[in-house]
Amino acid sequence: MIGIFIGVTAVVSLISLGQGLQDSINEEFQKIGTNRIIITPGSGAFGPTGSGLAIGQITEDDLEVVKRVKGIDIAAGVLTKSAKVEFKDEVQYLSIWGFPTDKDGEDLIDGTNFFDIENGRQFKNGDRYKIILGYNIAEDSFDKKILVGNKMMINDQTFSVLGIQKKAGTGVHDAIIRIPLETARELFDEPEEISTIFAFTQNGFEPEKVVEDIKKALRKHRGVDEGEEDFSVSTASQTIEQLNQVLDIVTIVIVGIAAISIVVGGIGIMNTMYTTVIERTKEIGVIKALGAKNGQIMFLFLVESGMLGLVGGLIGLVLGLGIAKSGEYLAVILGADIFKIHISVTLIVGALLFSFLLGALSGLLPARQASMLQPVEALRKGK
Repeated sequence: MIGIFIGVTAVVSLISLGQGLQDSINEEFQKIGTNRIIITPGSGAFGPTGSGLAIGQITEDDLEVVKRVKGIDIAAGVLTKSAKVEFKDEVQYLSIWGFPTDKDGEDLIDGTNFFDIENGRQFKNGDRYKIILGYNIAEDSFDKKILVGNKMMINDQTFSVLGIQKKAGTGVHDAIIRIPLETARELFDEPEEISTIFAFTQNGFEPEKVVEDIKKALRKHRGVDEGEEDFSVSTASQTIEQLNQVLDIVTIVIVGIAAISIVVGGIGIMNTMYTTVIERTKEIGVIKALGAKNGQIMFLFLVESGMLGLVGGLIGLVLGLGIAKSGEYLAVILGADIFKIHISVTLIVGALLFSFLLGALSGLLPARQASMLQPVEALRKGK
């Protein structure tokens, strides 16, 4: 029974957390919009396909190529780096995002809901050594709360706090510092590099079709053949699908490991039921002497073993949901307010039904042994 409740605990908690994470990701991408396209260096997360080489860079020239693709409404590049940040003699290493301050940058911010301002204002053209803080940076990253107008240092360069973002609840967007893109280029000595290009398609254009046109244009511009791209282009929907596939694989692997514990639990129930048959041999003999049939005896022991599995499953279900809820609470503490666990009736009923059936199946051989006992022999052995 212990093995079953450990296994069910793992399965229930992982499925609840995994499904909740998938739901949260899908919900946030729906807010962004299905017309969003993301261009990054490397063919996916691990660099060019089939190579162990460092991923290529995306530059301002690539951004101009993307802007000229038919169907593109907005395209803007962002430069992201990690840097030393100082505030009142306290030092942290934080994520810095260089954002364009021109019309494209304004449109990019207006097209999402992750960069809304709570205090202060957004960048304007001409802003130089100004910064906008993610909510968690202002509230929690340093001992003292940071306010609009405060001075901070990034890589030993003084900046003035221009604005503080509203809480996005994504964790990532609440933990960044935004600076003007041109200032970021100067600060990090990156005159051309872009970390990510964010683009939005015009109404009436299929994002998937525009993605293919972008790939074709970038292949020509960068001089690479199809299948050898050193860049990645994907829609929001494709990104969701890729993330969900990764989460599904991770969940399947871990659930598979948990299944080992469940099998061990089933063997434990089998041993318990064999012991029960031996201890209740006389009782079986009496019942059979009173006219009980083999099938009835077998049914009694199957139900008993099934109930053992059910009890283990019930304990595992409660514990698993508790762990999942704790994970949700921890995510809130860490700033990922969007994360909610997913508890479905199907999961609850399925976990309990599976536990009962596994218990009954584990007790099948002991139950058969009990049903095959002869009344006289059972009474003699049970004395």
